[in-house]
Amino acid sequence: MPARNQAALDFLKSRRSRPAKLFSLPVPDRAELTEILTAAIRVPDHGKLEPWRLIVVQGVGFARLADLAEARAIELAGDAEMIAKGRGQYDLGKLAVVVIASPKPAPKIPAVEQLMSAAALCLGIVNTAEAAGWGACWLTGWPAHDPVFAARAFGCTGDETVAGIVHIATPPADATDRPRPDLGRLLTWGDA
Repeated sequence: MPARNQAALDFLKSRRSRPAKLFSLPVPDRAELTEILTAAIRVPDHGKLEPWRLIVVQGVGFARLADLAEARAIELAGDAEMIAKGRGQYDLGKLAVVVIASPKPAPKIPAVEQLMSAAALCLGIVNTAEAAGWGACWLTGWPAHDPVFAARAFGCTGDETVAGIVHIATPPADATDRPRPDLGRLLTWGDA
């Protein structure tokens, strides 16, 4: 029987997402963030292809992104709600790791699998940051899915897209947990 890592299982069974807008300072310093990212990139490299890149945003970087989101919303003839949602996470951000899905030419590894690798990296960053004691929340929002904003904000080119923006900071005190999915309703056993 394989060795059981009960501490890791207990952590994963009790881990919860908290809204990034409730995060506060401090944030991880460079050494702490490097430790988190080094652990997170270990698994989803997908055959050593590494179909992603990372950008760390903090401080004035958030103000720049908020302004870019507002300007893009205005270009799109967006209303006040679109502008507010576009600026929202950037106006309130403390530190974030932007995961850019950056597919590579690889005939044996389909683009969708490379995108899933970037998504797996986002979850890896969330879990590693939470395990290190920080709050972490994976967000996107309409600007992240807008190719013009992604190019201006993060230098996305060609087939690159924003897989996720993982905010990391001091979490708020835990509140009541939310209802969780009912596994029995969602699971089908192949031998049934």
